[in-house]
Amino acid sequence: MIKMAEKTIMLVCAAGMSTSLLVSKMQKAAQAKNVDAEIFATAASDADNELDKRHPDVLMLGPQVRYMLKNFQTRLDIPVEVINMQDYGMMNGEKVLNEALQTIEKAN
Repeated sequence: MIKMAEKTIMLVCAAGMSTSLLVSKMQKAAQAKNVDAEIFATAASDADNELDKRHPDVLMLGPQVRYMLKNFQTRLDIPVEVINMQDYGMMNGEKVLNEALQTIEKAN
């Protein structure tokens, strides 16, 4: 049996490249905080496939795809947030992780 992470956080950006660095910083922050989280990034074009496969607890959009916010919010029953542009630019994994975890808490 596959052990599922307690929390699944999905990041979406234009091509899935810039967020992969952010994902590794978020994973380090999660380990430091002892948070059991699966964190992954995907390109906007592949977001629906990943949503079907992985069923994340929260969807975090990169600032460059913030225009997709309403579209995802109307279709999904999970919280959807836009990553703070400054945190994204600074690749502040800890702040983005905290934001995602707080969003999940509020939704539950």
